[in-house]
Amino acid sequence: MDEGNASVCSQPQHFHRRSLLHGIGGSLFLSPLALALARQEEKHKGGVPKSVILLWLEGGPSQLETFDPHPGKKIGGEVRGIETTAKGITISNLLPQVAEQMHRIALVRSVVGKEGDHERAVYAMKTGYRPDPTLNHPSIGAILCHQSASHAEIPRHVSILPGNWPSRGGYLGASYDAFKIYDPARPIPDVQSWVSPPRFESRLRGLQQIAEREFARGRRQRGSENWQADGATTAAARQMMSSDQLAAFDLGGESAEERARFGQSPFGRGCLAAARLIEVGVRCVEVTLGGWDSHVSNHSLQGAACATLDAAFAALVHRLAERNLLEKTLVVCGGEFGRTPRINPAEGRDHWPHGFSVALAGAQVRGGSVYGSTNPDPKLDAKEPERDVASPVSIGDLHATMLEALDIPYAHEMLTPIGRPLKIADGKPLLEILDRGHPRGS
Repeated sequence: MDEGNASVCSQPQHFHRRSLLHGIGGSLFLSPLALALARQEEKHKGGVPKSVILLWLEGGPSQLETFDPHPGKKIGGEVRGIETTAKGITISNLLPQVAEQMHRIALVRSVVGKEGDHERAVYAMKTGYRPDPTLNHPSIGAILCHQSASHAEIPRHVSILPGNWPSRGGYLGASYDAFKIYDPARPIPDVQSWVSPPRFESRLRGLQQIAEREFARGRRQRGSENWQADGATTAAARQMMSSDQLAAFDLGGESAEERARFGQSPFGRGCLAAARLIEVGVRCVEVTLGGWDSHVSNHSLQGAACATLDAAFAALVHRLAERNLLEKTLVVCGGEFGRTPRINPAEGRDHWPHGFSVALAGAQVRGGSVYGSTNPDPKLDAKEPERDVASPVSIGDLHATMLEALDIPYAHEMLTPIGRPLKIADGKPLLEILDRGHPRGS
């Protein structure tokens, strides 16, 4: 590993507790000193580092009912193709509002994975690596938080409506796990003290005394790190509890018209909250929408999920563009795999990692572009289904593309806990859908 990678490989000290005071989650906070340094760094660089919003479609959305329709074909099902604001690009008629934003969106229609099980495929899509019993890889949100500063006083990595497998910090530590909240219509739990301010301060002093006493009893070698982490964790929790940035979670200040534009659903509210969180410096927000696992009644299930996704995705892209935030925010929309071209006897589609779609917008993504394609007339009994995919894109390639768009050097290496150097992403970026000439990772 060369000297140029040294700053990337050196990992900052981070906490190893999964919760903060009164149960506040384990995503990375900045101490007051680190916060000041982060702000100074941003000012020196002349701008705010990029952020990512992941619209996670849990269960496996059908590419044929969303971003890669083949109407009129044997595999096409009941959808129609509709024109979009990007010339020559058609998508499913189930996403009419997204079609109006297609000039800002790029489609990768040839993603090919190697996992057909939900849990394993989620892991691969969120980290860029297949599951490994010897190592837990960090998600892209954890990577982004690790590699960039933020002025946020609240968690920098947030999961809204977390599904079965929310994003984790992996070998970077639990402090990089996503901070989990649910429907933004409800207040954030555990950020208000349950007792009066004097009693609260008294409890904190008691906690400090206990920690110091335990440290003094001789747990120096192992206990000193935990004691310091406890103090930093408590300080971070107090900082969040008193921060004005908590207002970003509260949608009450938004107009009724704006809330309606995102759709009256928890997912729509989650997307609106994601936009607000990005404005105050949160680095990664993951918003989960379930309902895509359509082994039976594929068209009705996909149609219902698309109705929720359509308003929220379109409104999110529009709002970010309207507020000049889209250039600094990468929006990624996809799930763990696609659905089979073949419609099964229960009128459903099954798991299909052999050529599915992911949509990207913002950052350096070239809107109105498409990469790859799938065969509208595949041999449904073929033993090698990937032959029906033109310009296949691996999960590693997809991650390299996202990191490239976020200005993260995807090919640089980080050290795992056992000292093993590992690339941030094991793939090559799709420069065809990015507005830049030369990759940072090369």
